[in-house]
Amino acid sequence: MAQGRSKSALKFVVMLGIVSLCADATYEGARSITGAYLGVLGASGFVVGLVAGLGELIGYCFRLYIGYLSDQTRKYWKITTIGYALNTAVVPLLALAGSWQVAAFLMIGERTGKAIRTPPRDVLLSHAALRLGGGFGFGLHEALDQIGAVMGPLAVAAIVYFQGGYRGGFAILIVPALVGLIVLLIGQRIYPNPRDFEHQTPELTGKGLPLRFWIYLGAVAFMAAGFADFPLIAYHFQTQAIATDNTIPLLYSLAMGVDAIAALVFGRLFDRVGISILMVAVVLSSLFAPLVFLSNINLAVSGIVLWGTGMGAQESILKAAVAGMVPIEKRGSAFGIFNTGYGLSWFLGSALMGVLYDRSINALVVFSVIIQLAAIPILLLVNRREQKN
Repeated sequence: MAQGRSKSALKFVVMLGIVSLCADATYEGARSITGAYLGVLGASGFVVGLVAGLGELIGYCFRLYIGYLSDQTRKYWKITTIGYALNTAVVPLLALAGSWQVAAFLMIGERTGKAIRTPPRDVLLSHAALRLGGGFGFGLHEALDQIGAVMGPLAVAAIVYFQGGYRGGFAILIVPALVGLIVLLIGQRIYPNPRDFEHQTPELTGKGLPLRFWIYLGAVAFMAAGFADFPLIAYHFQTQAIATDNTIPLLYSLAMGVDAIAALVFGRLFDRVGISILMVAVVLSSLFAPLVFLSNINLAVSGIVLWGTGMGAQESILKAAVAGMVPIEKRGSAFGIFNTGYGLSWFLGSALMGVLYDRSINALVVFSVIIQLAAIPILLLVNRREQKN
């Protein structure tokens, strides 16, 4: 019985992974060129950093309410579906944007859709993931997710190359958007109650969020603040002639491919050794900024690999850790709070790095490295409290 339920849980994770694959092919395909696209439409480095950060801020802050709403209504599937529909529907409309202001509005709309679907989706996923092993379950989902993040930019790169423009690249992304939504609608009919996958344990029941969660959130805030968003990296590659318009989406695809592998590797390591493996990921990802912003294309590629490694480790470990440390009845709210804190830090860091980029790239690099490494002492404290429990 337990083995059969584990197999069903694995199928459920794969199904949600396919949905995320299609969604990522859509919006990551778009994000691979939005930084350069904004530059073509006349935006400055500050505007690129601000738009990227503001989109994350609005999206992540909205998750605070959505997480609470999900727990109160228990309508996880319905809210997830609405979010996916909005998240992917606005992307093809970027092909019609005639100014950077319109493009920025659509980019923020896409982030809002992701905000709506993420907390309830993560709750649905957590039920199956914890049965398989939190790190592996979230890591497998992230790996499938990132396959789409590779396919989308590659498709966009091909369209940009053969048609010579960004608009066709945005328009083609309507295909994965529709496929993902269809799979999602089918999936919720097959698995109407994913909570049945999970064992109820004393550690996953209770009334409030533990102190360890809040300390952990502080460490995550430092990690997010120092992690540059790809639109700023793409803007740097374009304005400094480090990579061509055709090459930039390929570099993003490389990062997403590394992300997929790192998610599986670090997810498995998390299940074996715990949150301490996240410290290794922080050290590795802190090295991306010098390589990306202060070197030629050859070293910049190495920086992109480290950037993707950091993304994969974060995506597989951060959410798995949250799912394992909070009460099951508060998991939607916990994911909402977690994502809001992450997004606020990402916004502040992205905006500041946009300002620093226009004034001093060296200062940007120093900020990115130091602020990420500042998370390690806090993670040590979280690890110590975990061992006591």
